[in-house]
Amino acid sequence: MCKLTIAIDAMGGDLGPHIPVLAASKSLQSYPDLTIIIVGNRSQILPLLKKYHLLDHPRLSFIHADNVIAMDVNPVYALRHTSDSSMHIALNLVAKGKADACVSAGNTGALMLLAKQALKTLPGISRPALISSLPNMRLGHTYMLDLGANLQCDSHTLFNFAIMGSVLCEKVDQIDSPGVSILNVGKEENKGNDVIQRAAELLKQTKHINYIGFTEANELFTCQSNIIVTDGFSGNIALKSCEGMGRVFSEQLDKAINSSLYSKLLGKLLRPVLKKQLKHLHPDMYNGASLIGLRGIVVKSHGSANETAFTYAIEHAIKEIQWQIPASISKKLETVLSERDCLLHE
Repeated sequence: MCKLTIAIDAMGGDLGPHIPVLAASKSLQSYPDLTIIIVGNRSQILPLLKKYHLLDHPRLSFIHADNVIAMDVNPVYALRHTSDSSMHIALNLVAKGKADACVSAGNTGALMLLAKQALKTLPGISRPALISSLPNMRLGHTYMLDLGANLQCDSHTLFNFAIMGSVLCEKVDQIDSPGVSILNVGKEENKGNDVIQRAAELLKQTKHINYIGFTEANELFTCQSNIIVTDGFSGNIALKSCEGMGRVFSEQLDKAINSSLYSKLLGKLLRPVLKKQLKHLHPDMYNGASLIGLRGIVVKSHGSANETAFTYAIEHAIKEIQWQIPASISKKLETVLSERDCLLHE
């Protein structure tokens, strides 16, 4: 395994810098060829590094940042006025080739704008997209993009999303010709607006994408699609609806188990079985949404991620580095666009 370096914005999360520091420590133990650069405020980070015995770690270094981008800061303001922030510094480490990827739990809008400015998009890509995986009862998991970076998309943007998602799935999951679908209000070919209809036509015309049709929202966890493509508005609503339903299910299950002495005893017997069966549905396993389409690797962690969830985000960045996702997307995009240009001129 080749050496790799990840820059971590340690100041962006909701739960404080101790979460990314703990996740960094765990990742360094698991990956002997990994080097981590922690970026954050000296007064907060150095005591944590001392507490967790990381001050003299040979594969961990620290860079001070004077500023932090708060979760409620306007992304445009962050772009213009926070060049000394931990997020900005971490992204610039990737831009300058001093790190192979950046992981941050900070302000999503700011991360997207700063990453686009620092790293630029790949040739042929106008907008990066947020992509993450959802649990799938048939396939293990399904990737969905966009999850909120682009609220409005035209058909060509959705087409590019399909290419980017396919490459990520092919490389990270080692799946040949993964199935791609478009999120729609129905599975029938005549359903959906003009943008969706045109995107479907573009995907049907290329032999390099395994387009399998439309997917409805009630099939997100059971569909045969490896990649589901949608605009950021619909994707973000779908994702948060799923998260909300998951919390309701968990709360109702706990309430039912604690409703009587009999149910408590039964729950005590069933809890280990339920925990084992539902382990693959735990949201921590799916933490880490990539800003895909950039010339570098950027992974967005949930702001409320715990140590385990943040560690998964770091592991996702490691996989993207190992499979050189930006270069792979650029190569496939060049092939697909060349084929499409030939079709248009026939």
